[in-house]
Amino acid sequence: MERILLSFFAIWMCLSVTSCSDDDEPYDHPFVHIMADGGASRVTVNSDVNNVNSYNVYLSSKALTKNLVVNYEILIGDGLQAGRDFELVTQGNSLTFLPGIYDMAVRIRWKPNKVDPTKNNTLTIRLTGNSMDFTLGLPGPDGLQRELVIEKKNP
Repeated sequence: MERILLSFFAIWMCLSVTSCSDDDEPYDHPFVHIMADGGASRVTVNSDVNNVNSYNVYLSSKALTKNLVVNYEILIGDGLQAGRDFELVTQGNSLTFLPGIYDMAVRIRWKPNKVDPTKNNTLTIRLTGNSMDFTLGLPGPDGLQRELVIEKKNP
């Protein structure tokens, strides 16, 4: 019995020493990132598809009280051509996150057209900045999920 009481006392002491006070700030590092389903930073689309795909940009932060504008650029490989292989449905080069919105889509209409497999058949959506200086990509030195590469391939 004495051993059980001693164990409970030791557990209580550990919990008392490690408990957080009301003054402790929770970890908060706001960031914006882009990814495909499952967290992928690279996806493929078949050259025979004829549909509109949405590629989501996500905001990770506590609730905002004003709009956040996220800028991006589209980089097109030498094997793809706008109008022939794809069409950008989302116009401009920025997305505006209103308070309470945590994901916005860049939409691309893919058109059926075979590609030359010897060329660079990628389209990259790269985050370039934002109005609140939030981190672009996942926090950390690698900058993961700062861009999404979409490769068009023949089936």
